[in-house]
Amino acid sequence: MAAVQVADSLPSGQPREAPREAIPERRNAFRRLSARLCALRPDDSSSARTEIHLLFDQLISENYSEGSGVAPEDVSALLVQACRLVPLNQNHLVSKVSQLIHHLLNRLQVIVDEQHLDFLLAYTISAIHQCSSWTHMEILQALAALVYCNGSKCQKYLPELLGKTGLLMKLSDLAQSDPEVRRVAVHCMANLCLSVPGQPYLEEPYQNICFQAFLTILQSPKSSDMDDITFCMLLQNALKGIQSLLNGGRMKLTQTDELGALLAVLKKFMFHGLPGLNIEMPTVLYPTPLPQYDGRTPIKPQQSESSASRPTLNKKKKSKVKPKKIQQGEEEEKESSGEIEAASVTGTGRVNLHEGNTWSPSSLGVQSLPLDGSGAAGKDGVSSPFSSSSWKRVSSSESDYSDAEGGMQSKMRSYQAKVRQGALVCFLSTIKSIEKKVLYGYWSAFIPDTPELGSPQSVSLMTLTLKDPSPKTRACALQVLSAILEGSKQFLSVAEDTSDHRRAFTPFSVMIASSIRELHRCLLLALVAESSSQTLTQIIKCLANLVSNAPYNRLKLSLLTKVWNQIKPYIRHKDVNVRVSSLTLLGAIVSTHAPLPEVQLLLQQPCSSGLGNSNSATPHLSPPDWWKKAPAGPSVEETSVSSPKGSSEPCWLIRLCISIVVLPKEDSCSGSDAGSAAGSAYEPSPMRLEAFSSLPNDRQILCITVLLGLNDSKNRLVKAATSRALGVYVLFPCLRQDVVFVADTANAILMSLEDKSLNVRAKAAWSLGNLTDTLIVNMETPDPSFQEEFSGLLLLKMLRSAIEASKDKDKVKSNAVRALGNLLHFLQPSHIEKPTFAEIIEESIQALISTVLTEAAMKVRWNACYAMGNVFTNPALPLGTAPWTSQAYSALTLVVTSCKNFKVRIRSAAALSVPGKREQYGSVEQYARIWNALVTALQKSEDTIDFLEFKYCASLRTQICQALIHLLSLASASDLPCIKEILELNGNMVQSYIVQFLKSGAEGDDTGAPHSPQETDQMVRMALKHMGSIQAPAGDTARRTIMGFLEEILAICFESSGSQGALPGLTNQ
Repeated sequence: MAAVQVADSLPSGQPREAPREAIPERRNAFRRLSARLCALRPDDSSSARTEIHLLFDQLISENYSEGSGVAPEDVSALLVQACRLVPLNQNHLVSKVSQLIHHLLNRLQVIVDEQHLDFLLAYTISAIHQCSSWTHMEILQALAALVYCNGSKCQKYLPELLGKTGLLMKLSDLAQSDPEVRRVAVHCMANLCLSVPGQPYLEEPYQNICFQAFLTILQSPKSSDMDDITFCMLLQNALKGIQSLLNGGRMKLTQTDELGALLAVLKKFMFHGLPGLNIEMPTVLYPTPLPQYDGRTPIKPQQSESSASRPTLNKKKKSKVKPKKIQQGEEEEKESSGEIEAASVTGTGRVNLHEGNTWSPSSLGVQSLPLDGSGAAGKDGVSSPFSSSSWKRVSSSESDYSDAEGGMQSKMRSYQAKVRQGALVCFLSTIKSIEKKVLYGYWSAFIPDTPELGSPQSVSLMTLTLKDPSPKTRACALQVLSAILEGSKQFLSVAEDTSDHRRAFTPFSVMIASSIRELHRCLLLALVAESSSQTLTQIIKCLANLVSNAPYNRLKLSLLTKVWNQIKPYIRHKDVNVRVSSLTLLGAIVSTHAPLPEVQLLLQQPCSSGLGNSNSATPHLSPPDWWKKAPAGPSVEETSVSSPKGSSEPCWLIRLCISIVVLPKEDSCSGSDAGSAAGSAYEPSPMRLEAFSSLPNDRQILCITVLLGLNDSKNRLVKAATSRALGVYVLFPCLRQDVVFVADTANAILMSLEDKSLNVRAKAAWSLGNLTDTLIVNMETPDPSFQEEFSGLLLLKMLRSAIEASKDKDKVKSNAVRALGNLLHFLQPSHIEKPTFAEIIEESIQALISTVLTEAAMKVRWNACYAMGNVFTNPALPLGTAPWTSQAYSALTLVVTSCKNFKVRIRSAAALSVPGKREQYGSVEQYARIWNALVTALQKSEDTIDFLEFKYCASLRTQICQALIHLLSLASASDLPCIKEILELNGNMVQSYIVQFLKSGAEGDDTGAPHSPQETDQMVRMALKHMGSIQAPAGDTARRTIMGFLEEILAICFESSGSQGALPGLTNQ
């Protein structure tokens, strides 16, 4: 009956291509039903219950979708009213209202506000206590929808949910008889662990409780009463819960047993359901440089794999004559475990990736709103960050789908693949949450070694890359491998196999070298066999990571040659991302331990070798006329090949790079990102500035108008490209002083900053940073009209948007803090005097301080320190007297002494040396803390466990020395005792570093142009002159001590340079 009524209110024959007409219709239907429900009063009569039943059925049956125009607060209010109408003794109605909560929040993508959440949580928890057990699954689904992204607002209910006798702990226990109830209870726990940027994390005791619960579930075998698909969904939810704890909750795995237990279950489920493979894992993996478990399959699976793999492979090679017949957009799921080892192309598989092909759990926005434990789209997005509607398209042969059993098998394979993906993504989060030196203790458990003669290869990440039938899972494995290889140069530097060892044991250096060789072999196998462009990009990026970190000068020759020859055909691949990653890999090869003789020989090879005769890569290439689209003239290959050997012309790789940079853009959007064609067409390169300036005025206006119009596009790819293009346009000198254009661009960018797509927000934040750079450039012009005409209200809007963006993901945050620094620098005295700006300035600086101190990506913290220095350059801000002064300096001094990234330390030291007046440093105590922190930072400038940071040591010392000399040149009489005290303790150390700084200048400094020795010498002289001008009290020895310290520095420098009369006119001041 309800279905009939819904059909009357929303005709099923309504055309799909008229969404603008459908949305008001759906909104009106919701309001009409909501008004009827709100008009009802609690009534226990059978007629009232029937009416409520019918209303619930109609609300559930409506064809809702995100963007239906229904306000989130209206949905929350309706759910509260629905619960008030249903007494807890009516099991059927409680079940129905639970379905309504789950359905509306899921379909309309609503997160319940705090005002209504309290009532709804209390109601659902009471319902679980009081209602029959058959209703528990629906009630738990409603509870999962309510707590999604609301974990921080459920604090008062956590003891009742996650305490020792908590509801979720009991219902997720192994003793729970109903497997579906257990699954949904685990899903509720996973949603509670999901955090939102800017909100408090789950408290540590509850984090540990949930972690142990998830780990127990993953360690427990499947119960006899649970079917395979439910078990897969249970595993997905447990994996997602651990992933959320590691990502959002910032949980640290410090115990070896805890980390080892997690890695053991992750390795087990990385291969869950992989055809032809069944591994048994110990309960705990322990760190060791040698393989503890060979990871081989049990005897029976081994036999079946070894006997069946090769015939299957040969059979498939015969059948794959025309692989291109498979349609784009499909994913070919095959059961054969050995199919990927074929050298020919196996088919195409598409995966929708974020820009840059980087997968991170944080890339999931709140908008995806997974609300249920099932694997279907719209029901359980928490199962894997890669779950999407496209994943359900599984293509196979017709025989697989000829009966119900075949369909069930394909569904089962899909769920098992999602478990493997979930385990890999959880592993990726684990890698990011532990130190690299700890991770490398488990190297042999996940990285392959060259197998002994006659023995099978160990089970590793490369097993998945070569044998998994799902392109997504293969790409996940490559992402994990890349994360392990990133920053591994120090660990891999011990590898050596240049000479054959003939010892009774295998040295560790030889074992690592063997592992590197096997990685090369497997990745090159995967390269020629891969069919998915997106996964192919990941393989090449992984190879680039390996090449960047492997010590080829200590390894046998030919490894780089093989990579070089294999990758050359891919610089002409039809997919732009593959071409870009191929050039990145070639760049990594060229820069490896330069000059490497093997690389020099490779660069001397003619371009044609390897470009057109790789039969394995030929199906990947663009059409034969790919190069013909270029302007007339000899192509890069022709000119290089025809050049004589003794020619002084650059090698083919340089000529290729020059041609890519100089020639007009072509084929900018590949088959994998064809949807962005409209956006790419309007995305100018900065190199085209001259071309834009030469356009007639009406054409320039046309370009700007089209861009501003495209910013409203519903296509997020177009919108992202448009945001980036605006960020380029605003840098053009011919446009940046146009107040109207800058204001229009700012409004467009601010609108994009609120988009639900992370990619759009990231591009908009980058453009906002560029736009604020333009504001600073305009400040430096003699004409003040731009500052006077720029709207103060727009500045307020930009500051508010940048503050909100600074709480977003790292991709957005890094440019948001850059924009905040520029905006605070741009503020004029007329703005700062207004009361409306006082609060927003305080919020902006607090946002910068929190970002400096946060455990975000180093790029984010570097930009935050840079922004803080930018703030200090504005003389109109009350630096030194404002309450935030001490907080800002404390944050920077903490970073300069303790941040593990030296480039961030350098930038914080640079920020500390920006203020130009003594009063801007605040009180004497504050000045003393800054001075002491800089001396401590100088003392610790060589303390690092990361080999890669050593190259920044000299730059860090240079910047700290500049900051110390700058502070001395501003010191007051009251500051001298604290300076003297510190110099008495560490004077020799400080003196030696300042002398070194004076001798070498500020070379390698990343904060600006290097200083000459004459300039640095002048800095010390100015500080000495300032010290001499200070009127110190009678009998005070501090001034004389500091002056003697500076004079001695200058004397040492002049003696070492052989100069006479070092300090004329200064020693007798």
